[in-house]
Amino acid sequence: MAPAPDVIFRTLADPTRRALFERLCREGEITVGALTAQAGVSQPVVSRHLGVLKQAGLVRDRHEGRQTHYRALPGALAPLIDWTSEMASFWDGRFDALENLLDRMDQ
Repeated sequence: MAPAPDVIFRTLADPTRRALFERLCREGEITVGALTAQAGVSQPVVSRHLGVLKQAGLVRDRHEGRQTHYRALPGALAPLIDWTSEMASFWDGRFDALENLLDRMDQ
């Protein structure tokens, strides 16, 4: 089941989590160690953020030996994309109505 838009917004509102998610989207599967090397925060902090991303359904982990690999699940953003598309359509309609009103007022 896809996460609700509010869960996705809340999860990605944190800049560290958003940066980790973006990196996983760009680079594919990455170990926690490799993510930590460029995150600018400690490994426990990276692991905590990855846990939040996993709980939101935005990443999946895979254990191999002593290492844990993470990969992004971009499809989990579908509810967010649907919501933003709906809002864009709503506001397009409102601006069209305003433009029509202004045109009638000019006549």
